[in-house]
Amino acid sequence: MRPILFAFAVLVCLMPLSASAADRLTVLLDWFVNPDHAPLVVAAERGTFAEHGLDVELIAPADPAAPPRLVAAGQADVAISYQPNLYMQVKEGLPLSRIATLVETPLNALVVLEDSPITEMSDLKGKTVGFSVGGFEDALLGTMLEGAGLSLDDVELVNVNFSLSPSLYAGQVDAVIGAFRNFELNQMDIDGRPGRAFYPEEVGVPVYDELVLLARNDMLEDDRLPRFVAAIEEATIWLTNHPEEGWDLFVAAHPDLDNELNKRAWFDTLPRFAKRPAALDRTRYERFGDFMKDRGLIEETVPVGEYAVELK
Repeated sequence: MRPILFAFAVLVCLMPLSASAADRLTVLLDWFVNPDHAPLVVAAERGTFAEHGLDVELIAPADPAAPPRLVAAGQADVAISYQPNLYMQVKEGLPLSRIATLVETPLNALVVLEDSPITEMSDLKGKTVGFSVGGFEDALLGTMLEGAGLSLDDVELVNVNFSLSPSLYAGQVDAVIGAFRNFELNQMDIDGRPGRAFYPEEVGVPVYDELVLLARNDMLEDDRLPRFVAAIEEATIWLTNHPEEGWDLFVAAHPDLDNELNKRAWFDTLPRFAKRPAALDRTRYERFGDFMKDRGLIEETVPVGEYAVELK
């Protein structure tokens, strides 16, 4: 009996260690939880992170601009950010690299009311365009206008302070740049004021990843990161096969988000999630870096390997 009792005692001692063996990882979101974060929420709710030995905490930031800086300062492990912003962060010297892609297509769009006389980009001549964030949105709009033989001098820019749809409803502006096609277009339709979108990638802007995952350069060998990305891939594939079940999991975890807008956004966003989040298209990143330089947003491009990696 003694060997059996000894084996049992060893097992009892090991059980608490197994229960606490998951490696903790803190992830700063780019905004409050929303359908753009579906793979992360589902990976947490289905236990996919736990299966990869991870205890992942998803944190919504008080300041949406803060996550990359907080990760760079070592106050969190991973941040969700935007590919265009990554070039600016590199320019500022932040020691960050893209480790995976969450949303692999642009979400940004130029939007007008559906009953607007603006039916093509050339119709924007002499019109007012609302924006929320200068710099990149100006670059998008300028490139889109150039495709129609216009320039930023041909429109009047109005800062609408994130009040994109309401500024259109009120007639304050004729169009807005920076509207997310999976949210603003759905909100406008729900409000009975449907919109029409012009997509940057269809009129001269190189395709880019909307949402990416960033980590500090000195963490790139941390074995938690490839496990984290593998869990996201598993969750994304599961979502592709089970969109309705995924929505049920999402709203069970966040019942305050159970409304028509988020449900529409959920199903509009699912096709845009990267099915191979770890995969890195270096040519695509180089091409967009050249675009950022050509538009005067950065002075010089740097090798892709200095700010984007494919984890092994």
